[in-house]
Amino acid sequence: MSGVNGGNQDVDIDLGRVISAVWERKGRILGATVVAAALALVGTSLMKPSYKGETRLLIESRSPNLSGGDAAAQANDPLLDSLNITSQAQLLQSTDLIKRVARDLNLARLKEFDPAAQSFLPDPLVLIGLKQDPMSLDPEDRVIQEFREKLDVYAVENSRVIAIEFSSRDPKLAADIPNRMAEVYLQLQSGAKLDTHSETAKWLEPEIANLTQKVKEAEKKVADYRSSNGLFQTTETNSFSTQQLNDISTELARIRGERANAEARAENVRTALKAGRASDTLSDVVGSQVIQRLKEAEANLQAQISDSSTSLLEGHPRLKGLRGQLSGIRLQIESETKKILASLDNEAEMSRIRERQLMGQLNGLKADSAKAGEEEVGLRALEREATAQRQLLETYLARYREASSRLEGNSSPADARVVSKAVEPSEPYFPKIIPIVIVVSLATFIFGCLIVIVSELFSGRALRPSSVREIDDETVPAAGASAPAAAAAPLPVHQMQAEAARFDRPEPARESAKNAAALAYAKIAEQSLSEKESEAEEAAAEADDSGFTIGSVAHYLQRHDVPVAIAISPGGDAGSTATVMLAREIAESGRTVVLVDMTGSAAPTQMMVENPKMPGITDLLCGETAFGDAIHPDRLSDAHIIPHGASDPARAMRGVDRLSMIIDALADAYDLVLIECGPAEIAGISRLTRNAMAEIVLSVPGFKDEEVAELVTDFEAAGYGNLLVMAQTADRHSPRPGKRRAA
Repeated sequence: MSGVNGGNQDVDIDLGRVISAVWERKGRILGATVVAAALALVGTSLMKPSYKGETRLLIESRSPNLSGGDAAAQANDPLLDSLNITSQAQLLQSTDLIKRVARDLNLARLKEFDPAAQSFLPDPLVLIGLKQDPMSLDPEDRVIQEFREKLDVYAVENSRVIAIEFSSRDPKLAADIPNRMAEVYLQLQSGAKLDTHSETAKWLEPEIANLTQKVKEAEKKVADYRSSNGLFQTTETNSFSTQQLNDISTELARIRGERANAEARAENVRTALKAGRASDTLSDVVGSQVIQRLKEAEANLQAQISDSSTSLLEGHPRLKGLRGQLSGIRLQIESETKKILASLDNEAEMSRIRERQLMGQLNGLKADSAKAGEEEVGLRALEREATAQRQLLETYLARYREASSRLEGNSSPADARVVSKAVEPSEPYFPKIIPIVIVVSLATFIFGCLIVIVSELFSGRALRPSSVREIDDETVPAAGASAPAAAAAPLPVHQMQAEAARFDRPEPARESAKNAAALAYAKIAEQSLSEKESEAEEAAAEADDSGFTIGSVAHYLQRHDVPVAIAISPGGDAGSTATVMLAREIAESGRTVVLVDMTGSAAPTQMMVENPKMPGITDLLCGETAFGDAIHPDRLSDAHIIPHGASDPARAMRGVDRLSMIIDALADAYDLVLIECGPAEIAGISRLTRNAMAEIVLSVPGFKDEEVAELVTDFEAAGYGNLLVMAQTADRHSPRPGKRRAA
């Protein structure tokens, strides 16, 4: 950690170093993982397997309906709500039920249920007093305690089903115990119902006998009171006096109607006689048989008079005799009419007399009825008492008959039934060998990796300065060292990046760019003119020059996970060609890379795609193509390219503000976005370097050292300190030219 914490600098975690450390110790980690897996396999194989059986009960009302119709819910039926289901689940875990199951299956003889009694070695926790001695408990209590640890009873969510789970080392016992618990639970529930019905019947027997006597006494009081007060009943609702009052009222109404009718008829006859009208117009007169015979005789005489007047004169005695007879008959008719009138008057008078008699009787009955009404008040009170006693007796009799009919065991089923019986399990539920081995292996592997990572972090080997990129103080010659010694020491791969870090220091510590270039030139000249240059100096020079190859720049970009790199090619198409080779180098290492052709000559486009007129960056900036249509694969590698495009570059530059959004989107999709700008001016690069993570690569193949130093100085003066120099296109192991280049 030299050079990192010594100056109290901020540090970053070097993920590459962390991964490398884990990879270096992969043998130890994998060995520990294999050992842990083997131990887990052996341990789980030696464990005694445990089996689990499950029985399920459905809680429901099972009261038998003996009426044959839809019976309403009875008052003693259970309320099947969540509280009742939970209560039944707790009842299944009751001590009485567990004791009965343990006795029926004789669980005390099994070591599994009483390990303390059959253990030969004492428990160390008991010896030191940290645990109660289980032998101080009763054997039955020890069995119950072990039974509860293996038992699991729970209500299935959103249902009326209760599950009974039991684990045991014996698969047959794991199925028998929950089934037996369900049977005992149903027997207890059914027995509780039988006890309820039996107690109800025993309590109702004396109550029914007592109520029967009370009903008899109440009904006798009603009968005695009725006979003593003359309150005889003709119907269920009417008494004798009331019936008489109704009959007399009906007769009085009829008599009054007859009187009115007789008076009207008499008045009609009287009015007709006073007015001199013919009697044959009156219905009462015409209806008389005497009047009818007289009318017939009158008609005969008139006929004879008419016949005789044709042959005899008016004074003839025969005519006079016939007229005399006619006058006599008419006098009889008038006399008979008066008799009819008198009979009608007599009839009206009889009706008036009958009416007066009925009114007298009615008044007497009214007085008797009023007296009877007062006496019926006491009668109704006695009847209500008798009715209440009778209804209570009928209710008790119905309950007694129902309770007596359910005294048999099959007539009172429990309010639950078994819907799923436990079967003997074929596979143990614990231990699961394969999952346990996998979990232990993964845990050991992850724990081993964490140990390596933590050790690397605490040792400082996985930390690097946040402001300087990969400066290794051990590889830089110490101050005051001789030039030959420095030349003989192995230089770092990225010597140019170490020199560029010098431009990021504060202004007071920064030397003049011109002076730095002059000193560099002086050192280069001194080293080139030295007659005592050894083979070690040549090897150092080779190492120095190898830091500017395509491979070294690609290694740097990959190691530091640089998301965006801007390539500047002052030499034109030769530098663009080196940038294309850099993109292909990175793609061959398995990274995803896309090259954006921002050059004026479109040299990268011509090298990487067959049709240079494909949609590209200018079309994107003009908004004439879709984002996905502008990305094309390289014809010789796995790299991708966004070509130059076919749109007008001048019009595309008006939409250059979109370029930063395009680069950000590409950085999210690719490991590296490489932007080739060609021989761009330094002032125009500011639009592309808004992303603080962007690196600037100077692609200067064939440039002299002085030219490279001048370019570095110019970029430094413009504020770009972190520069990558790609001065050679050959790999680090390729033959080197005879002349040495440096910067």
